[in-house]
Parts: sequence; C-alpha cells; structure tokens
Amino acid sequence: MKNTIRVERAILNITQQELADRIGVSRQTINAIESVKYVPSTVLALKMARVFGKEVERFFELDAED
Repeated sequence: MKNTIRVERAILNITQQELADRIGVSRQTINAIESVKYVPSTVLALKMARVFGKEVERFFELDAED
C-alpha cells in the first residue's frame, strides 16, 4: 500500500505531532504510517480524511500485489 500522508501534511503545513493530536494517536504512529511500516485502521484513515478534507482513496492506494 502506498500513501501520500507526508504530502497532505505539507499542504496543510502541519507536523506529524499536530496530525497525531488531531486524530488521537502518537507521533510515532504517524511516522510508521508515512513510512508504510503500519497500515492504519479504517477509523484512523477516516479521521485523517476528515483532517485533510479528502476521501481516503485520495491519499491511500493499493499496490498491484495487495
């Protein structure tokens, strides 16, 4: 799975910590998601979508092998 969370944060000019605070997780969780070491739950993905003002599919994408 690919994601553009880092880009979306840059567009909003917010840090990993600020995003984490807005969705109720740790900064380390945001880092793991951005590094594709952790796939977020549906609830976390929807919370990020709310922060970014976009549909989940706009910043998460399945790889061919997924």
